[in-house]
Amino acid sequence: MRLITVFICLLISSGSLVAQTQKKTPWGDPDLQGIWSTQTPVPLERPQALAGKATFSAAEAAEFEKTSLERLLKGLAAAGQVAVSGELNDTWLETGSGRVPPNRSTSLVTTPADGKIPYTPEGKKRWDAVPKLEGLLAANTPEDRAESERCLTTSGLYIPNPFYNNLHQIFQTQGYVVILTEMMHEVRVVPLDGRAHVGQSVSQWLGDSRGRWEGQTLVIETTNFNDKRLFRGATRNLRLVERLTRLDADTIGYQLEVTDPATFATPWTLQNALRKTNGPLYEVACHEGNYGLAGILSGARAEERK
Repeated sequence: MRLITVFICLLISSGSLVAQTQKKTPWGDPDLQGIWSTQTPVPLERPQALAGKATFSAAEAAEFEKTSLERLLKGLAAAGQVAVSGELNDTWLETGSGRVPPNRSTSLVTTPADGKIPYTPEGKKRWDAVPKLEGLLAANTPEDRAESERCLTTSGLYIPNPFYNNLHQIFQTQGYVVILTEMMHEVRVVPLDGRAHVGQSVSQWLGDSRGRWEGQTLVIETTNFNDKRLFRGATRNLRLVERLTRLDADTIGYQLEVTDPATFATPWTLQNALRKTNGPLYEVACHEGNYGLAGILSGARAEERK
């Protein structure tokens, strides 16, 4: 009788998990709605210290998560960006909520196998020329500064911000999926009705997204980027294909395939996860409160006068 009771409890528990994983909208699509975080301590590309090591063990992953704040602060200090004196903590930087993806990869880039973005020489040169927050930037005009610092755009769902504001809210209606990104409060409205992309002459900062369901997986193809955003140095011929699959009640598996032959020698793949989190999603009033940019430029002019 004891064995039978245990067996029944396992069946109930298993059935409950399957029901949560396969939760449907009233019209029958897999339900991805909610507020999700892409925060992770895993870097985009595999660091040299982990060369040849594709995945963490469970114990290594736990330790990597535990030491993420220390590692981030050391990196900032080594780059000369901040004087680390205790004002940056795991609440401000959100490192306390970061998790290694379910595949326990040592880099978000999983293809190629070395965990590196396969740039062409021209693509690498173009990417190196893009202003980045982690680099020493000129301050002659606002255009010298990185796009995210100017409140123009962000990597959004594609590549997590290592510091903060990694929340995304997913809404669904019949025929559409909407993704609201916390950073820069960007919104992507993704039609699911099979319509074609807009014409080649139309280009946009966020590109033009079209979605479809492949079983339990939402597939989003985005094209028609402009030549200003330069995602990882890519041209306007960039093509992104995202795959979102509900793994359980608290996790969505996320895969991104990146293609641009003018920038990358081969397509490359990124894998991460979206973790369920409590809301609400607050507005990032970036332009309204962007005193830093004016301060940087006026500070540079003061240095010149000295």
